[in-house]
Parts: sequence; structure tokens; C-alpha cells
Amino acid sequence: MKIVIVGAGFTGIQLAKLLINEKNQVALIDNNEDTIRHAQNQLDCTVLCADGNNLETLESVGLQKADALVCVTSSDEVNMITCSLVDAVYPDLLKIARVRNYAYYVNTASAEKKHSDSFGAKHRPLYGINYMINPDVEAADAIVKAIENGAVGNVLTFDNSDLEIARITVNEKSDFDGISLKEIRSKTDIKFLVVYIEKDGKTSLPSGHTSVNAGDILGVLVQKDQLANVMKLCGTSPKEMRRVALIGAGRIGTIVADKFLNPEKTDVQKGFLKKISAFVEKRTQDFVIIDSNDALAKAAAERFPEARVMCADATDESFLRDEGITSYDLAICATHNHELNMVLAAYLESLGVGQTISLVTSSAFETIALKLGVDVPVALRDAVVDSIMSHLRGKSVKEIHTVTNGQLEIVECEIGAKSKVCGKALKEISNPGLFLVLLSRQSGIEEYKIVDGNTKLYAGDHVVIIVPGEQSKKVLSYFAGSDDN
Repeated sequence: MKIVIVGAGFTGIQLAKLLINEKNQVALIDNNEDTIRHAQNQLDCTVLCADGNNLETLESVGLQKADALVCVTSSDEVNMITCSLVDAVYPDLLKIARVRNYAYYVNTASAEKKHSDSFGAKHRPLYGINYMINPDVEAADAIVKAIENGAVGNVLTFDNSDLEIARITVNEKSDFDGISLKEIRSKTDIKFLVVYIEKDGKTSLPSGHTSVNAGDILGVLVQKDQLANVMKLCGTSPKEMRRVALIGAGRIGTIVADKFLNPEKTDVQKGFLKKISAFVEKRTQDFVIIDSNDALAKAAAERFPEARVMCADATDESFLRDEGITSYDLAICATHNHELNMVLAAYLESLGVGQTISLVTSSAFETIALKLGVDVPVALRDAVVDSIMSHLRGKSVKEIHTVTNGQLEIVECEIGAKSKVCGKALKEISNPGLFLVLLSRQSGIEEYKIVDGNTKLYAGDHVVIIVPGEQSKKVLSYFAGSDDN
């Protein structure tokens, strides 16, 4: 693929790195000389210092032969106008824009929903943008998913399935400490699969001979109702979250609170809807929103009358103890100050809060947050990168999630008609270390199932694969076929 990226900030450079590693052709444009100089020192691709909202500039780096345009400058208006301009001349080109202004995002989504019958058939996409990515929405969705799964860690769920992948730390003297993966089967009858292991800062695909030790982190594929039992085997226990404190009533905090307190009005999974609805009905007084900004606190109080809203400094220990926050089951730190979120989450845990979720800037801060004791760090920028990458994979790829700084990727994709895997059993195409097929569902069937060596794949089937990031394009081409790549 050939991709033109406008905007060489963090997101632009991270996207370029991932795409270059997959052997894609990338052109990066930014009008800031210092930013471009920084990009040139990091990237092996075409880098141009110019205005990206100029059609001649875009064509000079090969836009007319590109597969996609991604606009991630610091200006929403530039991103939107650039996509609109390009759409007028190159309507078949895939166009993705990061739009930080929540009003733009909501209004566009509302218009598309209202006119869904005609969009895609009679009309061009609004502003010429095929996919509009809002960082606040992506981050809030990640936080909500963490809440749904009990703040266990980075939990991945799958539509129409009771299976999920949970990130669980192995504690000392647990049943799994000091044994190999093939020996784990003798410890339990629970059906689960270890899909990756984080050991000494490195993430890899395991084999039966891989040893497990205290401090290692396992990515475990398991049925949702068995997750608690697997956690116990790892030496930890899930905790109820009947009392929740949300710190930060800004945009992301508001979206999270909306999904938490008004789930019937938001697009969330049914399981989450039932769980949160039960919580709201029985324990509404135990959902607290805290913000030190008086205007934000007042707005939250008006928007969420069922919650207890306080204008206060969440770092004030006397306030926390007086209000009983130190005994809460979960604290969500979602202020605009990401460094404060990390420190505050760790501080709250030291005071007695059961579990914490912290909004952080990027995956680099995820590592720091975990070492500080934060249960679930949610990386804002990486959530955006994951979302954009999902749309760039082609129509066969439905969703993508990176694991530990992109070392591994978990991808849901559709088997293409020209794929070399069609009609073959997994044991015939097995390639240990290169990829691992986790789940599959047949065309026309909604439910995913865990695969085994005898599982056969056919065109139209969907599979969930885990693969090293640098091999992702190669493996996806193998499963999807050449039409999408």
C-alpha cells in the first residue's frame, strides 16, 4: 500500500513507523521545519516540509497513486478541509481524519445516522472523510471496556462471543509460578489458552515449553465466566466495583460517565448495559464525580443528577478520607493532566482504593504507570493509532489491537476468496512463532469459537490472529488474499 500522511506529530510518526515496518510506501508531510527534521531522523520514507492542504503538494508525493490519505495535523479544520479537497478530485481514495473537536464528531455522526439510508449510495461521505477519529471517544471507549471487565487489565472482547483475552499478572506462590505452559493443564480443567507472555519487558508468542514465573504477564483467552477462576490460579482475585469514583469531568470523563450512568443512550455491549444498569439502580449514591474546576463540576452536576458531584482537589488526603473515597472499589483518573492521572492513581491505591484506571499519553507511559501500581493504564494516543491502523488494513480487516508497544498485534480479519488458506485445516498451515490463530467463525454464523488443529477455514470465515507487529502485513496477506493488499 501507499499512504500519504499529513501531520508529523506523535500520531503521524507512530503511524509511519508501523506502516514502514510492514513494507508499505509512506509519504509524510508537515509545514514545521523542526518537526520535519525530527521525522527525517527517525523514518526511512519520503518526508516533505510543505502545506499538506495543497493538492499540488499532495500530488508531488504521489497522492494520485496512493491507497489512503491520513490527516493528523494539530488543526481539525485543516484535516477536514484537506480530506474534502482530495475527495473532490480522488473520490475513491480512502480518507481518514483525526478530529479532536467533539462537536464536529458528534454532529457528523448524527447526520450520518439520520441519513444512513442515502449515505454510501447517493452521497459522498460528509467532508469527504471515510473515517473520522476522535481521540476522546477512542479513549473513553477503552476506559469503559476496562470497567466492564472489572479493571483486570487490557481486556479484549469479541462481538457475539463469550470469550475474551485478559492480561493477568502471575503472583508469587500461585499455581502457575515456576511451571511450563504444558504443565498448566495438570493444574486445572478450565479451558483457556495463553496467547502471549510478557517476560522481562519483552512480549512473545509462547510454546508449551515456555516457563511461567512470578512477575510474568499472561495474555489469556478464556470464557468471560471463567476469568475470575483463571485469575485466582494466577494468584489474584477479581473485586466487585460497587463504589466508583471518576476523577475528571472534562470531555473524556463526561463520555465515560454518560456510558456508565446512561447506558441505554449509548452504543455499548449488552453485558455492560446489564451490569451498569444494575449498579445504577441499586447504588447510584456510590458513583462520585470529582473535579477541581468549578465550571466542569457544575456542568457534571446538571448533566448527571443521579451521581454525587464534588468540586474538590482529589490529591487532598483529608478530603479523600472525609468523603470515604479511600475505601472505594475503583477510581478512574481521567483528567486532562495525564502525568497527574498516573501519580494520583498510584496515590489512591496506597490510601486503600481497590483498583485504578488511569488515562495516560502513550504506551511509553503505560509501562511507567504499571510500575507505579496502576491497574489499567489507557493510552490516549495509542488508542487513536490502533483505530486508524484498523481502517488502513483493508476491507478484510475488521479490528486491530496492538500489544505492548506494537510488539504483537491481535487482528480480526475475513478470509478472502483468493486466500491460500481456503479449505485447509489449521494444522496444515501452522507456523509457530509467526502467527497463532485464536478464534474463528464461519460465514453466516455470529458466534466465535476457539480453534484446534482440525479447524478448517473457508472464504468468508472470520478469524482472530495474534502476530508479531513486523510480520502483520505478510500474515494478513496470507489469510485475506491479494485482493485487499
